[in-house]
Amino acid sequence: MQKPTLLIMAAGMGSRYGGLKQMDGFGPNGETILEYSIYDAIRAGFGKVVFVIREDFETAFKDFIIPKISGKIDFEFAFQSNDVSHYGFSFPDRQKPWGTAHAILAAKDAIHTPFCVVNADDFYGQNTFEVMADFLNTKANPKHFNLVGFRLGNTLSEFGHVSRGICEFDATGALTGFAERTKIYRQDEHIVFETEQGCTPLPDDTLVSMNFWGFTPEVFQFIEARFLVFLNSISPDSKAEYFIALFVQALLDEKLAQFDVIPTQSDWFGVTYPEDKPWVQDQINQLVAAKIYPDKLW
Repeated sequence: MQKPTLLIMAAGMGSRYGGLKQMDGFGPNGETILEYSIYDAIRAGFGKVVFVIREDFETAFKDFIIPKISGKIDFEFAFQSNDVSHYGFSFPDRQKPWGTAHAILAAKDAIHTPFCVVNADDFYGQNTFEVMADFLNTKANPKHFNLVGFRLGNTLSEFGHVSRGICEFDATGALTGFAERTKIYRQDEHIVFETEQGCTPLPDDTLVSMNFWGFTPEVFQFIEARFLVFLNSISPDSKAEYFIALFVQALLDEKLAQFDVIPTQSDWFGVTYPEDKPWVQDQINQLVAAKIYPDKLW
Protein backbone atom coordinates (compact mmCIF):
# COMPACT_ATOMS: atom_id res chain seq x y z
CA MET A 1 0.00 0.00 0.00
CA GLN A 2 1.29 3.45 -0.94
CA LYS A 3 1.75 5.78 1.97
CA PRO A 4 -0.15 9.09 1.96
CA THR A 5 1.51 12.40 1.20
CA LEU A 6 1.59 15.57 3.28
CA LEU A 7 1.23 18.84 1.36
CA ILE A 8 2.41 21.86 3.35
CA MET A 9 1.30 25.26 2.05
CA ALA A 10 4.36 27.37 2.87
CA ALA A 11 4.22 30.13 0.26
CA GLY A 12 2.66 32.77 2.49
CA MET A 13 4.17 36.22 2.66
CA GLY A 14 3.69 36.76 6.42
CA SER A 15 2.76 40.41 5.92
CA ARG A 16 0.90 40.76 9.24
CA TYR A 17 3.54 38.75 11.10
CA GLY A 18 6.35 40.85 9.70
CA GLY A 19 8.40 38.02 8.20
CA LEU A 20 8.48 34.41 7.03
CA LYS A 21 6.86 32.66 9.97
CA GLN A 22 7.21 29.31 8.18
CA MET A 23 10.94 29.54 9.02
CA ASP A 24 10.65 31.14 12.46
CA GLY A 25 11.61 29.01 15.47
CA PHE A 26 9.09 28.12 18.18
CA GLY A 27 10.35 24.88 19.74
CA PRO A 28 12.99 24.49 22.48
CA ASN A 29 15.74 24.17 19.88
CA GLY A 30 14.32 26.58 17.34
CA GLU A 31 11.98 24.09 15.67
CA THR A 32 9.43 25.65 13.34
CA ILE A 33 5.74 24.85 13.50
CA LEU A 34 5.87 22.99 10.19
CA GLU A 35 8.57 20.70 11.59
CA TYR A 36 6.11 19.48 14.21
CA SER A 37 3.64 18.74 11.42
CA ILE A 38 6.29 16.71 9.60
CA TYR A 39 7.21 14.88 12.80
CA ASP A 40 3.55 14.02 13.48
CA ALA A 41 3.05 12.95 9.86
CA ILE A 42 6.03 10.60 9.97
CA ARG A 43 4.82 8.83 13.11
CA ALA A 44 1.31 8.62 11.65
CA GLY A 45 2.67 6.76 8.62
CA PHE A 46 2.96 9.39 5.89
CA GLY A 47 5.60 8.58 3.28
CA LYS A 48 6.31 11.92 1.62
CA VAL A 49 6.05 15.66 2.22
CA VAL A 50 5.60 18.24 -0.54
CA PHE A 51 6.37 21.87 0.27
CA VAL A 52 4.62 24.55 -1.75
CA ILE A 53 6.88 27.60 -1.60
CA ARG A 54 7.76 30.70 -3.59
CA GLU A 55 10.86 30.91 -5.74
CA ASP A 56 12.03 34.11 -4.06
CA PHE A 57 12.91 32.25 -0.86
CA GLU A 58 13.69 28.82 -2.38
CA THR A 59 17.37 28.76 -1.40
CA ALA A 60 16.81 29.90 2.17
CA PHE A 61 13.94 27.47 2.69
CA LYS A 62 15.82 24.47 1.28
CA ASP A 63 18.95 25.30 3.28
CA PHE A 64 16.86 25.37 6.44
CA ILE A 65 14.67 22.26 5.96
CA ILE A 66 16.66 19.72 3.94
CA PRO A 67 19.39 19.03 6.56
CA LYS A 68 16.69 18.42 9.17
CA ILE A 69 14.49 15.91 7.32
CA SER A 70 16.87 14.30 4.83
CA GLY A 71 16.77 10.52 5.32
CA LYS A 72 13.67 10.69 7.53
CA ILE A 73 10.97 11.11 4.87
CA ASP A 74 10.86 11.60 1.10
CA PHE A 75 10.31 15.21 0.10
CA GLU A 76 9.77 17.41 -2.94
CA PHE A 77 9.27 21.11 -3.60
CA ALA A 78 6.62 22.83 -5.71
CA PHE A 79 6.36 26.51 -6.48
CA GLN A 80 3.37 28.81 -6.27
CA SER A 81 3.76 31.59 -8.80
CA ASN A 82 1.60 34.56 -9.68
CA ASP A 83 2.30 33.91 -13.38
CA VAL A 84 -0.78 32.39 -15.01
CA SER A 85 0.26 33.05 -18.62
CA HIS A 86 0.28 29.29 -19.33
CA TYR A 87 -3.49 29.45 -18.84
CA GLY A 88 -3.77 32.35 -21.29
CA PHE A 89 -4.22 35.06 -18.64
CA SER A 90 -2.08 38.05 -17.74
CA PHE A 91 -2.03 39.88 -14.41
CA PRO A 92 1.29 41.78 -14.66
CA ASP A 93 0.82 43.82 -11.48
CA ARG A 94 -0.31 40.96 -9.27
CA GLN A 95 1.62 40.84 -5.98
CA LYS A 96 -0.69 38.80 -3.74
CA PRO A 97 -0.55 34.96 -4.07
CA TRP A 98 -3.55 33.33 -5.73
CA GLY A 99 -4.77 31.64 -2.56
CA THR A 100 -4.92 28.26 -0.86
CA ALA A 101 -6.67 26.32 -3.64
CA HIS A 102 -4.08 27.54 -6.13
CA ALA A 103 -1.35 26.43 -3.69
CA ILE A 104 -2.75 22.89 -3.84
CA LEU A 105 -2.85 23.06 -7.64
CA ALA A 106 0.83 24.03 -7.70
CA ALA A 107 1.69 20.59 -6.28
CA LYS A 108 -0.24 18.48 -8.79
CA ASP A 109 2.86 17.02 -10.49
CA ALA A 110 4.46 16.04 -7.17
CA ILE A 111 1.57 14.10 -5.61
CA HIS A 112 0.51 10.60 -6.66
CA THR A 113 -1.14 9.17 -3.54
CA PRO A 114 -4.00 10.26 -1.27
CA PHE A 115 -2.83 13.40 0.46
CA CYS A 116 -3.39 15.77 3.35
CA VAL A 117 -3.25 19.56 3.03
CA VAL A 118 -2.09 21.74 5.93
CA ASN A 119 -0.97 25.31 6.60
CA ALA A 120 2.71 25.77 7.40
CA ASP A 121 2.03 28.10 10.32
CA ASP A 122 -0.68 26.10 12.12
CA PHE A 123 0.02 23.57 14.87
CA TYR A 124 -2.48 20.72 14.54
CA GLY A 125 -1.38 18.06 17.01
CA GLN A 126 -0.62 14.34 16.96
CA ASN A 127 -4.19 13.02 17.00
CA THR A 128 -5.12 15.12 13.98
CA PHE A 129 -2.51 13.41 11.80
CA GLU A 130 -3.46 9.98 13.11
CA VAL A 131 -7.14 10.30 12.20
CA MET A 132 -6.24 11.74 8.79
CA ALA A 133 -3.80 8.93 8.02
CA ASP A 134 -6.44 6.34 8.90
CA PHE A 135 -8.94 7.97 6.55
CA LEU A 136 -6.48 8.31 3.67
CA ASN A 137 -5.39 4.68 4.03
CA THR A 138 -8.84 3.13 4.35
CA LYS A 139 -11.62 5.34 2.97
CA ALA A 140 -10.39 8.02 0.58
CA ASN A 141 -11.40 7.71 -3.07
CA PRO A 142 -12.05 10.16 -5.94
CA LYS A 143 -15.56 10.90 -4.65
CA HIS A 144 -14.88 10.63 -0.94
CA PHE A 145 -12.72 13.26 0.78
CA ASN A 146 -12.52 14.60 4.29
CA LEU A 147 -11.87 17.43 6.66
CA VAL A 148 -10.60 17.03 10.18
CA GLY A 149 -12.79 19.29 12.28
CA PHE A 150 -11.58 21.01 15.42
CA ARG A 151 -13.71 21.77 18.45
CA LEU A 152 -14.29 25.51 18.38
CA GLY A 153 -13.28 25.79 22.02
CA ASN A 154 -9.84 24.40 21.15
CA THR A 155 -9.16 27.06 18.50
CA LEU A 156 -9.75 30.37 20.27
CA SER A 157 -7.13 33.00 20.97
CA GLU A 158 -6.33 34.61 24.29
CA PHE A 159 -5.47 37.82 22.45
CA GLY A 160 -8.74 38.70 20.77
CA HIS A 161 -11.50 37.48 18.50
CA VAL A 162 -11.05 34.99 15.65
CA SER A 163 -12.83 34.11 12.41
CA ARG A 164 -13.82 30.50 11.76
CA GLY A 165 -15.61 28.43 9.15
CA ILE A 166 -18.38 26.62 11.02
CA CYS A 167 -19.12 23.20 9.50
CA GLU A 168 -22.73 22.76 8.36
CA PHE A 169 -24.42 19.38 8.00
CA ASP A 170 -27.60 17.92 6.55
CA ALA A 171 -29.99 15.60 8.39
CA THR A 172 -27.76 12.59 7.63
CA GLY A 173 -24.66 14.24 9.05
CA ALA A 174 -23.07 14.91 5.65
CA LEU A 175 -21.12 18.14 5.20
CA THR A 176 -23.05 20.72 3.16
CA GLY A 177 -20.86 23.78 3.54
CA PHE A 178 -19.56 26.40 5.92
CA ALA A 179 -20.93 29.40 7.76
CA GLU A 180 -18.22 32.02 8.02
CA ARG A 181 -18.35 33.59 11.46
CA THR A 182 -16.17 36.56 12.32
CA LYS A 183 -15.49 38.02 15.74
CA ILE A 184 -15.74 34.83 17.79
CA TYR A 185 -14.52 35.02 21.38
CA ARG A 186 -15.18 33.88 24.94
CA GLN A 187 -17.58 35.98 26.95
CA ASP A 188 -17.55 34.97 30.59
CA GLU A 189 -18.00 31.17 30.46
CA HIS A 190 -19.51 31.07 26.97
CA ILE A 191 -18.34 31.30 23.35
CA VAL A 192 -20.16 33.88 21.22
CA PHE A 193 -19.93 35.38 17.77
CA GLU A 194 -20.68 39.05 17.42
CA THR A 195 -22.64 40.84 14.69
CA GLU A 196 -24.29 44.24 14.44
CA GLN A 197 -27.41 42.61 15.88
CA GLY A 198 -25.62 41.43 19.01
CA CYS A 199 -23.96 38.28 20.35
CA THR A 200 -25.06 34.73 19.56
CA PRO A 201 -23.75 31.77 21.60
CA LEU A 202 -21.89 28.88 19.98
CA PRO A 203 -21.36 25.47 21.64
CA ASP A 204 -17.81 24.67 22.69
CA ASP A 205 -17.86 21.46 20.61
CA THR A 206 -18.95 23.15 17.37
CA LEU A 207 -16.77 21.73 14.58
CA VAL A 208 -14.75 24.23 12.56
CA SER A 209 -12.34 24.03 9.64
CA MET A 210 -8.69 24.87 10.25
CA ASN A 211 -7.57 23.89 6.73
CA PHE A 212 -6.76 20.24 7.43
CA TRP A 213 -8.07 18.43 4.35
CA GLY A 214 -7.80 14.95 2.85
CA PHE A 215 -8.01 14.40 -0.94
CA THR A 216 -6.95 12.02 -3.69
CA PRO A 217 -4.98 13.20 -6.76
CA GLU A 218 -8.13 13.17 -8.91
CA VAL A 219 -9.14 16.44 -7.24
CA PHE A 220 -6.45 18.36 -9.14
CA GLN A 221 -8.42 18.22 -12.38
CA PHE A 222 -11.45 19.78 -10.71
CA ILE A 223 -9.40 22.47 -8.96
CA GLU A 224 -7.72 23.44 -12.22
CA ALA A 225 -11.00 23.67 -14.11
CA ARG A 226 -12.50 25.85 -11.39
CA PHE A 227 -9.41 28.03 -11.25
CA LEU A 228 -9.79 28.85 -14.93
CA VAL A 229 -13.40 29.87 -14.31
CA PHE A 230 -12.20 32.03 -11.41
CA LEU A 231 -9.51 33.74 -13.54
CA ASN A 232 -12.05 34.45 -16.25
CA SER A 233 -14.39 36.10 -13.74
CA ILE A 234 -12.05 38.72 -12.22
CA SER A 235 -10.69 42.03 -13.43
CA PRO A 236 -6.99 42.54 -14.28
CA ASP A 237 -6.43 44.55 -11.09
CA SER A 238 -8.37 42.21 -8.79
CA LYS A 239 -6.84 41.09 -5.51
CA ALA A 240 -9.28 38.19 -5.16
CA GLU A 241 -7.93 34.81 -4.09
CA TYR A 242 -8.97 31.28 -4.99
CA PHE A 243 -9.62 29.57 -1.67
CA ILE A 244 -10.06 25.89 -0.81
CA ALA A 245 -13.60 26.56 0.44
CA LEU A 246 -14.60 27.75 -3.04
CA PHE A 247 -13.91 24.50 -4.85
CA VAL A 248 -15.04 22.38 -1.90
CA GLN A 249 -18.39 24.15 -1.93
CA ALA A 250 -18.65 23.56 -5.68
CA LEU A 251 -17.93 19.85 -5.20
CA LEU A 252 -20.65 19.69 -2.57
CA ASP A 253 -23.20 21.71 -4.56
CA GLU A 254 -22.68 19.60 -7.68
CA LYS A 255 -22.70 16.39 -5.62
CA LEU A 256 -19.39 15.33 -7.14
CA ALA A 257 -17.88 14.31 -3.80
CA GLN A 258 -18.80 13.79 -0.17
CA PHE A 259 -16.73 15.02 2.75
CA ASP A 260 -16.49 13.26 6.08
CA VAL A 261 -15.84 15.65 8.96
CA ILE A 262 -13.74 13.73 11.46
CA PRO A 263 -13.33 15.34 14.88
CA THR A 264 -9.98 15.64 16.59
CA GLN A 265 -9.32 16.16 20.27
CA SER A 266 -6.12 18.09 19.56
CA ASP A 267 -5.74 21.73 20.43
CA TRP A 268 -4.96 24.03 17.54
CA PHE A 269 -2.74 27.06 17.75
CA GLY A 270 -1.14 29.34 15.22
CA VAL A 271 0.58 32.65 14.67
CA THR A 272 -0.80 35.68 12.92
CA TYR A 273 0.90 38.56 14.72
CA PRO A 274 4.34 38.82 16.38
CA GLU A 275 2.58 39.02 19.76
CA ASP A 276 1.37 35.44 19.28
CA LYS A 277 4.88 33.98 19.39
CA PRO A 278 5.53 33.76 23.16
CA TRP A 279 2.17 32.06 23.74
CA VAL A 280 2.79 29.49 20.98
CA GLN A 281 6.26 28.81 22.35
CA ASP A 282 4.75 28.19 25.78
CA GLN A 283 2.17 25.77 24.33
CA ILE A 284 4.89 23.76 22.59
CA ASN A 285 7.05 23.73 25.72
CA GLN A 286 4.12 22.28 27.66
CA LEU A 287 3.78 19.48 25.09
CA VAL A 288 7.51 18.79 25.32
CA ALA A 289 7.31 18.69 29.12
CA ALA A 290 4.45 16.20 28.83
CA LYS A 291 6.70 13.97 26.65
CA ILE A 292 4.37 14.23 23.66
CA TYR A 293 7.33 15.58 21.69
CA PRO A 294 11.04 15.14 22.36
CA ASP A 295 13.08 18.11 23.48
CA LYS A 296 14.90 17.97 20.14
CA LEU A 297 12.84 16.77 17.18
CA TRP A 298 15.58 15.59 14.84
